[in-house]
Amino acid sequence: MSEHVSPPLVLVPENAPFSADQRSWLSGYFAALLGPAVEGATAIGTAEMPGGPKLADNDDAPWHDPSMPITERMEMAKARPEPQKLMAAMAQQDCGQCGYNCADYANAIFLKSEARLNLCQPGGKETLRMLKKLDEEFGTGDAAAPAAAAGEAAAADKPIDLGPLGYCRENPVEAIFLGRRRLNEPGGEKETWHVEFDLRDTPITYEAGDSLGLFPANAPALADAVIAELGARPERVIGGKTLRDRLIADYSLGAAPDGLYQLLSLLTSGEARRKAKALSAGEDPDGDAAYLDVLGALHKFPGARPDAEVFLESLDELQPRLYSISSSPKMDAGKVSLTVDAVRYNHRSRLRLGVASTHLGERMPEQTRAKIYLQKAHGFALPADLSTDVIMCGPGTGIAPFRAFLRERAATQAPGRNWLFYGHQRQASDFFYKDELTQMRDDKVLTRLSLAWSRDGTEKTYVQDRMRETGADLWKWLEGGAHFYVCGDAKRMAKDVERAIIDVAAQHGGKSPDEAVAYLGTLKKAGRYQADVY
Repeated sequence: MSEHVSPPLVLVPENAPFSADQRSWLSGYFAALLGPAVEGATAIGTAEMPGGPKLADNDDAPWHDPSMPITERMEMAKARPEPQKLMAAMAQQDCGQCGYNCADYANAIFLKSEARLNLCQPGGKETLRMLKKLDEEFGTGDAAAPAAAAGEAAAADKPIDLGPLGYCRENPVEAIFLGRRRLNEPGGEKETWHVEFDLRDTPITYEAGDSLGLFPANAPALADAVIAELGARPERVIGGKTLRDRLIADYSLGAAPDGLYQLLSLLTSGEARRKAKALSAGEDPDGDAAYLDVLGALHKFPGARPDAEVFLESLDELQPRLYSISSSPKMDAGKVSLTVDAVRYNHRSRLRLGVASTHLGERMPEQTRAKIYLQKAHGFALPADLSTDVIMCGPGTGIAPFRAFLRERAATQAPGRNWLFYGHQRQASDFFYKDELTQMRDDKVLTRLSLAWSRDGTEKTYVQDRMRETGADLWKWLEGGAHFYVCGDAKRMAKDVERAIIDVAAQHGGKSPDEAVAYLGTLKKAGRYQADVY
C-alpha cells in the first residue's frame, strides 16, 4: 500500500505580486511563525530572503554579549545587513521580556511584523533611540515590503491572533496573589520577598527554568503627585478611564521618555527649551538625565504644563516585568513563586520606588487578582539526563531558578550531584532560603554549598572567588560532564563568573589563555553553560 502524501500548503498564492523566490521564502517564513498550528505547513530556512539582506542570527552575532556597551556592539555590526544592526541595538540578554529573543525581535522589526520599538526593557532608552535611528535610516525597504504586504493581506481576512492564553504578554490571564514573606533578617540593607500566585484556575503550566511575566501598577501616591504637578483633575475621563487610573495602570512613570521632553520643549522657551530639546535627543545638559523620571521632568520644567490627554500621548506604555520562577511544578503543584528585591532609593529628597518590585512587595493585597503570563525559557533548563551533575551560581535573587532546580531534582530523585554557589552581603541577614538549603544539604539533594559574603570581614568575597578557591574540584565536575548555570546581573557578575571558569580551565586544566576561552565557548555550544541574566 502506497503512502498518501498531502500536497504542500500554499500560504502565499501564485497571483500575489511577488517573484517565485519571494513567494517560496514568504511561505516558509509564515510556516515558521505558525508552525504546528497549520497542518501541512513546511518551514524553510529564513536566514536570507531572496534579493534581500541576511536576517539576524544568534549563531552569527559576535556582539551577542550583554556586558558589551552598545557603542561597541554597533561598531561590530556596522558593516552587517540591516537586521543584524537592529539586533546589535538590543540588550543581548535573550530575556524574553519583549516576547522574542534578541535576533527574532530584530527580524520582526525589519520584516514589519512588529511595529513596537520600545519592548526591549533591559535596553531602555539607548536601545529605543538606536532602533528609532536605524528604522529611520532603513525606511520601509524593498526586502521588507513583501512580508508587510502579505501580513496585511492575511490580517484583512481574519482577526488578530493574540497568541495562546496565558503564554504571551499580549494575552495574559488573571491569577490570585496568595501572599508574600520577607526573606531578609533584620540588619539587611535590602528588602527581598518570596511571593506566590495560585495557578489552579489558569491554563498555565510551567517547568523549572521558566519565567513569569507580571503586569504591575504604579504607586497611587506617585500618580497623584504627577496629576497635582499637571494641575489636572484626577477624575477626568480619557479613553474610557479616569486620568488617575490611566497613570496607575497604563503608563510608565519611570525614566522620562524622549517624547515627553519633546512636548515640554514646545511649551517652554529660551534656555529651558534648549535643555528640553537636548534631553529629547539623548544629551545630558545638567548631568541629571539618568535620574529624571516623569515627575522629575515636570519639576525640572515648572512652566510647561501640557493638557492631560496630550501629556499621556507623550508617555511610554507600562511594560510587564519578567521574574525567574523559584518553584517547581513537581513539588509546588498549582502554585508559582518568585523571589523579588523591592527597589527603593532616595534622590534629591524624593523616595523612588521600583514599579513591579514594590507593587509585589507592599502594595498588592492578598487574594487580589493580577495579570500574569508564562515566558518559556530559551535554553535554560535542567539536563534531560537526571544523572548529569549540575553546578549553579546565583547570588542574591539569582538564587530563584536554582531553588526551582533543587526542588525539581528532589521531586524527581535525580541521582546527579548538585553544587550551589550562593552569595550576598551578610550571612546573618541575607542568607535566602537558609533553612531549605540546609535541609537539602542534610538530605543529600544539595551535594555542595559554597557561600560568599561581600560585607562580612575586611575583604569582599564573591561567588567567583569561591569558584577559584574550589577550582580543582570544579574542574573535575566540568570534565565529568556537569552542566553549569548562572543567574544574576548580566553586565558584571555573569561576566566575572565566565572569567572564573576560564581561569579554572587554565590553572587546573593546563590550557593556554586562548584554549581556556575556547573551552568556555565549547561549553556554551554544547548547552552545558546556560545563563539567565538581567
